[in-house]
Amino acid sequence: MKRKVLLVEDDELIREFVSDYFKKEAWEVYEAQHGKMAMELFALHSVDLVVLDIMMPEMDGWSVCRKIRQQSDIPIMIITARVDDDDQLMGFELGADEYVTKPFSPKVLVARAKALMKRAEGSIGRGDDIAQFGALTVNKRAHTVTIAGVPISLTPKEYELLLFFIRHEGTVLSRDSILNGVWGMDYFGDHRTVDTHVKKLRAKLDTEQHLIQTMIRFGYKFEAKR
Repeated sequence: MKRKVLLVEDDELIREFVSDYFKKEAWEVYEAQHGKMAMELFALHSVDLVVLDIMMPEMDGWSVCRKIRQQSDIPIMIITARVDDDDQLMGFELGADEYVTKPFSPKVLVARAKALMKRAEGSIGRGDDIAQFGALTVNKRAHTVTIAGVPISLTPKEYELLLFFIRHEGTVLSRDSILNGVWGMDYFGDHRTVDTHVKKLRAKLDTEQHLIQTMIRFGYKFEAKR
């Protein structure tokens, strides 16, 4: 079955160029030239990934990301010419899973999209299919997380971060080790990205007041040196 991507980019040449690379890799591509059209297409089609530019007419990428996150945990990749750390943090705060700055190689972009989808589909950290920590249950095959039987909705990056903590249970983890393990060696963004995602993950795991027995068991601590 073909994967489906919603490509949102107001620059027609960039959009066509990126679209061609996705199609070469057998993706089905839906193209939007502004945010309003993106939301219309998102409502009409079931897509597996959103690749989203920030600076657009009608509705900017921040607004699109926020609206999509209100109704879906689908993987979102942001592409933009804005390179400020605060902009990247804004994207992650809104729930984006990847942040790619322009100029970029469409071939590399598609490769990163494929890697993101593999992580989102639960192909990493398989081992035993079920991980149980008190009331917290992670089904790696089904890619689901529950607390006391109640489903917890996580973004792909939050889910990957949770798996990383599980694989390193009881280990004191530095920001660098988390960045390398979850975001990859080629990530050069702000280390505060880790803080942002851990904060959001903690908030979701704390829904049923199981924060202490889950996060402490995972051994999540920062190095003393900041």
